[in-house]
Amino acid sequence: MSKSYADLLREARELVPEVSPEEAESLARHGARVIDVRESTEWDEGHVAAAVHVAKGYLEQRIEAAAPDRAAPVVLYCAGGIRSLFAARTLREMGYADVVSMRGGFQQWKAEGRPWEAPTVLSQGQKQRYSRHLLIPEVGGEGQARLLGSKVLVIGAGGLGSPALLYLAAAGVGTLGIVDFDTVDLSNLQRQVVHTTDRVGRRKTESAAEAIRALDPDVEVVTHEEMLTADNVVRLITGYDVIIDGTDTFETRYTLNDAAVRARIPVVHASVFRFEGQLTVFKPFEGPCYRCLYPTPPPPELAPGCSVAGVLGVVPGVMGLLQATEALKLLLDIGESMAGRLLIYDALDGTFQELQLRRDPACPACGDAVDVTEERAGGQLEPVTV
Repeated sequence: MSKSYADLLREARELVPEVSPEEAESLARHGARVIDVRESTEWDEGHVAAAVHVAKGYLEQRIEAAAPDRAAPVVLYCAGGIRSLFAARTLREMGYADVVSMRGGFQQWKAEGRPWEAPTVLSQGQKQRYSRHLLIPEVGGEGQARLLGSKVLVIGAGGLGSPALLYLAAAGVGTLGIVDFDTVDLSNLQRQVVHTTDRVGRRKTESAAEAIRALDPDVEVVTHEEMLTADNVVRLITGYDVIIDGTDTFETRYTLNDAAVRARIPVVHASVFRFEGQLTVFKPFEGPCYRCLYPTPPPPELAPGCSVAGVLGVVPGVMGLLQATEALKLLLDIGESMAGRLLIYDALDGTFQELQLRRDPACPACGDAVDVTEERAGGQLEPVTV
């Protein structure tokens, strides 16, 4: 038996509860997931601040990523309240037990003076460049706009910094700072993939900046042609959202750690040795810092640099990509960061192991007795001595 539009609408209303914008707002405050099922052009013109965008045409394909818990409450809305009714019926058929449609839709929401926001609109070129990000509910247009407004500082344009820089640039991180004082050497090219043979002898900051600009002109590159020290670390890290630690000396790591903890800037740390790599995230006062992991530096003979011990070229590539991944997660506030966990990679075995890390309450950098009130205001800092 064929059914008219009126028949389908009546059946949807019989199956799906409708709530007012006021009730929808209350549900959102109490943890309900709000889903906007309008088209992308409508979303770009404005949406409920707490909403996640999943267009009705892609609902079945993407709803599980946006609302993985079928038992949790879900509020759907569209422009006037009709499309969301049909979309809610679909979710019911998919097993979502607590789904409602907002009566009157976004038009009624705005008419009642309820808060809404207009997202940063990407250009057509940006939409095409970052199209694969826009398809991911956890990123989407709002997340991409956040990346374009973010700032990441990479300490060292070497084996770790090279892949991190390239992939952060490709992802559209708006500002990339690069700290390095060295020049490109032929021996670097076995692993430092941001540089090329024709740029041997040039400053690494210049070489990396050239590669980044060629990859993504949206990215602003800020070069710091200097070594990170206790005298300049505060100036260098100020204003950045995340720091990528690609350093290769314990002294520099301690200096960076102490300043980053006081500035409350997360540091994505990695290190490599021959066929092995380690990765973690130091998120100030939410997990351990570098001094919690290494209270004192090991003897030099137990931690030789790459120029002495060697390194398989792809190992820093793997770890640098993981650093870029962790940085993007932090910037987008998605997933679970590696804070409090140490990832150990063995290239010969092809294995990853994970160790749990604990913050040291007596740590001189981030321990319970540390007072960071004054440091948060900025200014020159004296690092904790080793």
